[in-house]
Amino acid sequence: MLSSSRSSPIFGPRAAETAPSAHDRVYRGLRSRIMFGQMAPGVPLTLRGIGRDFDVSMTPAREAVQRLVAEGALSMSASGRVSTPELTNERIEELAALRALLEVELASRALPRAHMALIERLQTINGSISDVVSNRDAVGYIRANLEFHRTLYLRAQAPAMLAMAETVWLQLGPTMRALYARLRRSESPHFHRLIIAALRAGDEPGLRLAVRSDVTQGLKMLVG
Repeated sequence: MLSSSRSSPIFGPRAAETAPSAHDRVYRGLRSRIMFGQMAPGVPLTLRGIGRDFDVSMTPAREAVQRLVAEGALSMSASGRVSTPELTNERIEELAALRALLEVELASRALPRAHMALIERLQTINGSISDVVSNRDAVGYIRANLEFHRTLYLRAQAPAMLAMAETVWLQLGPTMRALYARLRRSESPHFHRLIIAALRAGDEPGLRLAVRSDVTQGLKMLVG
């Protein structure tokens, strides 16, 4: 149910060589679950429940929650109630604008390094998105969709900018789950194919437009 693996970088910061601490294991497991939409907006969390899920004491559970609250992945009320965030329209618009700014720039910087192996990798990932769509796998869809974007943005060689983009993805995770339910997708995203075509053609304006459309158009459905 909850993943505690320290696998590819999309799940978070680079793993250390040593075994993870209890706090780190809880943090990474919760972070992955939130980012990939395994939790809907407004889901309450308790330290006792987290500790039970991860087989840890209250202290590492509390430390992981505090870290995720600081990143905007969890919300904490004045009374100390912790939950996944229920984003307002204004907040969704703000995060969509951030995605457009950061990810368009990352894609543009990646374009000069977009060799054929990268394009083929993106095509493979896009094919896997079609598979999870056919299985109505919301979590698999969000995971593969973010893998598509991250694979491209790694070529930008702009780690600070990519880290900022991942923080936005983390804050949007539960909302993306709600969006997936509304989209009722039957195939991989149309704009992914346009992104791949622009990379093949070396078309920077086309690439920027395709990325901006891809990261903002769906979220607009949730606003208003």
